[in-house]
Amino acid sequence: MDEDSRIVALDEVPDDGTFLFTVRDGFDTKEAIIVELSDAVVAFENYCPHWTDIRLDKGDGATVRNGELVCEKHGATFESDSGLCNYGPCEGAVLEEVSITTEDGVVYLTDDRYEFENQGPSGDHDLSSRGRIGFSGN
Repeated sequence: MDEDSRIVALDEVPDDGTFLFTVRDGFDTKEAIIVELSDAVVAFENYCPHWTDIRLDKGDGATVRNGELVCEKHGATFESDSGLCNYGPCEGAVLEEVSITTEDGVVYLTDDRYEFENQGPSGDHDLSSRGRIGFSGN
């Protein structure tokens, strides 16, 4: 595999969380997260399909609870293997998958849409608590 597409060593991906990284699509950057499953790893764009400009996390990778990804803004939950939203305002929507592969204990980006930019958040990470809605938990 090409070193430019190297994201992270597999043993650095948390068992109980996600690994945050940034990709480039031309002039734009996007964040993505790696999720370790029992027999593989998958990656998704780090954005909630309810509002595609809202990140799932607060800057350090998405929360995993009971094996599901959690949108920290809306409380929506997503199946870790497929990205399917099974609860919340975007129920039925699916997280955008980012193609990755593992080789010799290393995770590589294989998605032709993107170039690997860096580990961690993008430089334009907005941690504000912009309030478009009040989450009621319903």
